[in-house]
Amino acid sequence: MGFKHLATSVLLIAALYSTAPAARRPSQAPPPARIVSLVPAVTEMLFALGAGPKVVGVSSFDHFPPEVERIQRVGALLDPDVERILSLRADLVVVYRSQSDVLAQLGRANIPVFVYGHAGLADVTVTLRQVGQRIGAAAEADRLAADIEGRIEAVRAASAKSQRPRTLVVFARDSFALRGIYASGGIGFVHDMVTAAGGDNVFADTKREAVQATTELIIARAPEVILELRAEPMDSATKTKELRTWSALKSVPAVRLSQVRIIDDARPVIPGPRVAEGIELLARALKR
Repeated sequence: MGFKHLATSVLLIAALYSTAPAARRPSQAPPPARIVSLVPAVTEMLFALGAGPKVVGVSSFDHFPPEVERIQRVGALLDPDVERILSLRADLVVVYRSQSDVLAQLGRANIPVFVYGHAGLADVTVTLRQVGQRIGAAAEADRLAADIEGRIEAVRAASAKSQRPRTLVVFARDSFALRGIYASGGIGFVHDMVTAAGGDNVFADTKREAVQATTELIIARAPEVILELRAEPMDSATKTKELRTWSALKSVPAVRLSQVRIIDDARPVIPGPRVAEGIELLARALKR
């Protein structure tokens, strides 16, 4: 597995194993003027709500919108640089709920925080509205959240009219090998997205957000479609080689019928304001 894909997968697995509620109820503090975000999903929300010019620090894994590439990097979930965060004189820092050390240090420095702890698909718009309230953009957040919810419901309605394929959703594995496979279990953001898109998760009965799936287990679950999610774009030669890796499991219906797809797009893996686009992308992949 390449370094970027490994690092992204580590973060995704860490996020999937967090079952905290969406985000702590925001205080009635004045709207911030300088914001640091360690959470890519919230960074996207801030930009979508027009607060991009106020963002002075972002995580190592922020890549959207393109403007974030010019903003100071401050580490991420596993390696936050608190000293650099403090140097940016932020009046709001967005952190993961699990970052207890960062929360303690920011508390000692009297820096306000927005605590993020994503759980399922429904929490995306809940968090979006909370972010909007915290930064003084409640009306825009309500409008955007309603639009996202409407688009998701439209996909649900359309998928209800179609046959639902048994679907394996893979979000991490070793490069060019069927080892180290992590798949979506029956709860959480990725499971919710695939369900909304019209797929029946083959691990729906496993009430965990992530499942370490052996090839034997995949054969037993017999998926009709395999969706492999990659946050980083892949060149066509690499994608072809990675797809060919699955040919070792010819007894699996999805492999036998050439229904294995690699979706190298961040929209289905980041629970931010592009989540409806991600579900629409998954729905198209399920119908091909």
